[in-house]
Amino acid sequence: MPGDTPSPGSGAVACVRDLVKNFKGAEKPALDGVSLEIPTGRVTGLVGPDGAGKTTLIRILAGLMAPDKGSVSVLGGAPGKDMEHVGYMPQRFGLYEDLTVQQNLDLYADMRALPADEREATFSRLLEFTDLARFRDRLAGALSGGMKQKLGLACALVKTPRLLLLDEPGVGVDPISRRELWAMVQELITDGLGVLWSTAYLDEAEKCDSVYLLSEGELLFSGDPAELTRSVEDRVVRLTGFEKRRRKVLTQMLDREGLIDGTIQGRSVRLLLKTPDELKGESGFEIAPAQPRFEDGFIERLGGGPKGTSALAEAYRNIEAGDGPAIEAKGLTRRFGDFTAAHDVSFSVPYGSIFGLLGPNGAGKSTTFKMLCGLLTPTEGSGAVAGHDLRSSGGRARAALGYMAQKFSLYGELSVAQNLNFFAGAYGLEGRDARHAVERVTEIFELGDRLKATAGTLPLGFKQRLALAAAVLHEPPVLFLDEPTSGVDPVTRREFWMHINGLVEKGVAVLVTTHFMEEAEYCDAITLIYRSEQIASGTPDELKSQAADMADLDDPTMEDTFIAMIEASDAQRPQEDGRAESEAA
Repeated sequence: MPGDTPSPGSGAVACVRDLVKNFKGAEKPALDGVSLEIPTGRVTGLVGPDGAGKTTLIRILAGLMAPDKGSVSVLGGAPGKDMEHVGYMPQRFGLYEDLTVQQNLDLYADMRALPADEREATFSRLLEFTDLARFRDRLAGALSGGMKQKLGLACALVKTPRLLLLDEPGVGVDPISRRELWAMVQELITDGLGVLWSTAYLDEAEKCDSVYLLSEGELLFSGDPAELTRSVEDRVVRLTGFEKRRRKVLTQMLDREGLIDGTIQGRSVRLLLKTPDELKGESGFEIAPAQPRFEDGFIERLGGGPKGTSALAEAYRNIEAGDGPAIEAKGLTRRFGDFTAAHDVSFSVPYGSIFGLLGPNGAGKSTTFKMLCGLLTPTEGSGAVAGHDLRSSGGRARAALGYMAQKFSLYGELSVAQNLNFFAGAYGLEGRDARHAVERVTEIFELGDRLKATAGTLPLGFKQRLALAAAVLHEPPVLFLDEPTSGVDPVTRREFWMHINGLVEKGVAVLVTTHFMEEAEYCDAITLIYRSEQIASGTPDELKSQAADMADLDDPTMEDTFIAMIEASDAQRPQEDGRAESEAA
């Protein structure tokens, strides 16, 4: 290991000093002089945009990679020498999907040399702890996203560690499952265990005992998350009382020089200002102070979010609204044998609006999505896209939409250019039209330097850019976005929503699923699906108002609302089940 082994501070399970890591062909180091310490009995947060160096740092601590310069100490020695006491959960689901839950646990027990006489007690404890006991014999690949992450955590804990490395364990997981994961880790914290938690969810980072912010391999901040939040006090405001559409207001505000960041929050617009007096004397709005968040400080340290005007929207055609809705679902139901994945789902989406499908993992969102995309045939009910019935005119319906799948679904072995050319042809673009469309999205999404790169090797943020670029090549009037920002950093999410908001102003209809509840605020209407059924529908503000009354909450967030409504549905279900049994008797 290059350099001398550093001495951890009192009570630290790991520390790095002046760490440098270079990769062949990269313009900048993946890590450039990074120092970090992980104390026992605490959760240390690790945040930063895509390509910041977070995963590289975790892999070095796990002994999977060696630094070029600097020093590393893990449990008082070199990384990889005491892995018996290190738990590691990689960024992507790294278990064997063709093995059952129990078989994965057995495999990890073998790898960690867990004594045979300790196994059954350990397995029982972990299965109860993660609520996986009832799925013991289920294939890992058949688990929901939240359950997969719980299984990953259980495997990392097969032998009680002293250092737990978690590389974005909440990616693609609904708010309830993320809270459960957080509660599990909090329960594990002892004087002998230290946790490094890398996350793209900044509400999680805000709860950490300390946090490190990386960007392009450099350390921009370390310390108490509250310190970063306090740095933007008196510069966060909420605008209401405007007559213009909120998306237009946000765009106009973000194009001003004195604005660092902005988001939509229900009927209001939330802004981070460069100076407290930036909007002094501004007319046409009601301006009120807003509570600062860790995310505000994060965005400021990274240089601010994108401007408001979308180059994609400016180049896009104007969409003429048809006589009916852009998207319509009537009683959509899908059964797989005895299992009902979606039941009697109904809604309509007008042109120039965003409709959100929310729900926990496995609720039926993606099934509903696939039915409306023509990828699944409904067992019952009907759907239409841009006025084309999915049963009788499925080809024309599919031609009228752009689809961005939950997981990267382009051709990973093809280059960026080859993917764009292929999808241009698949959407019916030929010759000059195809060439111009590819050139347009290449420039807008800044893909020019990566045209020859193999798509599967791109960083996640660029994979998502490429997927969206492919979906809009033919300028469809309808967009289906299935968790389009899953796993990407807050700045990249802002960039995506800048484009989406701009397209909606051009008349595009958008159907979106997301596990980032702050993104649900951008929706004009939402339906919440749970256990295959719709349990609530309305605008974000209407649902928050319902949750406030339901759970006696003061100014609930969308995440509070999501959880309150799921819990209310669960509380109601035993009553309904009891009535059904009584009627049957």
